[in-house]
Amino acid sequence: MCGIVAYVGDRTAYPILIKGLQRLEYRGYDSAGIALFNGEGARVYKCKGKVKDLQALVRDKEVGGSIGMGHTRWATHGEPSDANAHPHASMHGTFHVVHNGIIENHVHLRSELARRGYAFRSETDTEVLANLIEDVYREQGVSAELAVRLALTRVVGAYGLVILCEDEPGRLIAARKGSPLVIGVGEGEYFLASDAMPIIEYTDRVIYMNDEEVAVITPDALDLKDLYNDVKTPEIKTIKLSIENVDKGEFAHFMLKEIHEQPFSVTDTFRGRVAAGGDKIVLGGILDVMPRLVEARRVIIVACGTSWHAALVGEYLFEKYARVPVEVEYASEFRYRDPIVDEGDLVIAISQSGETADTLAAIRRVKGTGATRLGICNVAGSSVSRETDAGVYTRAGIEIGVASTKAFTSQITVLAMMAFLLGSKRRTLPADEYRELVTGLTRVPEMIAGVLEQEAKIKEIAHLYKDAPNALFLGRGILFPVALEGALKLKEISYIHAEGYPAAEMKHGPIALVDERMPVFALATSDHLYEKTAGNIQEVKARGGKVIAIATRGNEEIRGLADQVIEIPPCHEALSPLLAVIPLQLFAYHVAVARGCNVDQPRNLAKSVTVE
Repeated sequence: MCGIVAYVGDRTAYPILIKGLQRLEYRGYDSAGIALFNGEGARVYKCKGKVKDLQALVRDKEVGGSIGMGHTRWATHGEPSDANAHPHASMHGTFHVVHNGIIENHVHLRSELARRGYAFRSETDTEVLANLIEDVYREQGVSAELAVRLALTRVVGAYGLVILCEDEPGRLIAARKGSPLVIGVGEGEYFLASDAMPIIEYTDRVIYMNDEEVAVITPDALDLKDLYNDVKTPEIKTIKLSIENVDKGEFAHFMLKEIHEQPFSVTDTFRGRVAAGGDKIVLGGILDVMPRLVEARRVIIVACGTSWHAALVGEYLFEKYARVPVEVEYASEFRYRDPIVDEGDLVIAISQSGETADTLAAIRRVKGTGATRLGICNVAGSSVSRETDAGVYTRAGIEIGVASTKAFTSQITVLAMMAFLLGSKRRTLPADEYRELVTGLTRVPEMIAGVLEQEAKIKEIAHLYKDAPNALFLGRGILFPVALEGALKLKEISYIHAEGYPAAEMKHGPIALVDERMPVFALATSDHLYEKTAGNIQEVKARGGKVIAIATRGNEEIRGLADQVIEIPPCHEALSPLLAVIPLQLFAYHVAVARGCNVDQPRNLAKSVTVE
């Protein structure tokens, strides 16, 4: 969840580390720190707060050296504080460590090390690890690399690590298990980071470390082994990222930029996958397993957060058009159950980053069952893409705002293409309706652009309700997951309590909450459930609630029912989530801005959740 950046080469490391940490701020964090090494010992600077606070701390201090590492921490063990910030040093100062992940057996290891005379300056599991490595190094008289590998065989949990040993200057040691780590390959230099964002300015050649791999890196060489000393051959890949994608451009926040990018991101998701005539879908990433998909008896989708809401939309699409039963599971719960998964099942993992810890654990949970495992993610080379049998990239582009927007619509676009394609292959979707759906999908981007033109009106509505203590979002059928997503967006970035409900469930309890202070969003598009939803709106109005309706353009009746109406263009019912969610994203954004919230980095949240 936090961020790592490191450098070894002949440049001054400090500017690279600071800029890298700034590019990792989107991941969410509460403290920051760096360690620099110039051959005469490490200098460590760290503090609670933001990277700008770290910059203020090191102003006028010595920041020379061509080897270093930096870190932004999201608190797990111990509150945000200077002492708990990374990097952490071992008791005797031999090792300096930055760490993403969680060491689950840190309590046992801490007690054991305390009995051996080790003292601790922080509450973190990372300092325990630094002392464990030092203890092995001192007691067994081995190299720093071997001490790291031996220590890690005793660790239970997840880690992405960069380690500096003062006794062996000129090198960094990196290790990964469950938490991503990328090595950027330059000319006489290497860069390390949690993701490619801090690296793209310097190189487009990267190595994605695999679980239980350890790398020893000097400016001129990289030695890669597993924990058990078996030599590994690094695979260098070329990434296609542009530094321009990291800029907000004319927008005040990354989230707003990404909301407005959705006409383009949805287009990029289906570009080259939909035939020019709109009558055919080709998903190259799943061609090799297509026979198994066509014969699948059941689909299980595992995901978290916004991706889970996209999965719920997928459930409606797969069941209606491919006529296959679907179960949507919270990955965090699925991984600890004893699920019944058999050969013939299709398990789909959805993750924006491809590194979500619970989703990865869930997909690993079904390995060996005979089920076909597919991945839907946004990041080439990510763990989900490497641990599944096949899959589809969303191609949404870099998403920096913590509250996911364009990832949601791109994930739904992929799920729609898969459902329509499977329906065609399974002969459960008539050819004429298949063409209608595919053609309709290609028209969605221009429709999204039309919805975005109403931003000024949505901003006005947001200001009306910015001080509301609670909000409800109601939807039916395929729009129920959109209600969940709208509520999530509002509470994520504005800190207003919000809940999404199936509209018919209101009378089973939640309607007790409705009063004149309660804004209620009603997803009331012109679908086969419109009359039912209209009845639910009347129930809310009868109890004094304020109703904001998301309705199909041209519906005059809704104006007599709702207090405010936001229109979306007419479209096929199956594609309506792609349009109906846009006003909810904009509403959440403008409420948060009006309340003075940090839209791109909301409190307590992180972009990529790589711990449980």
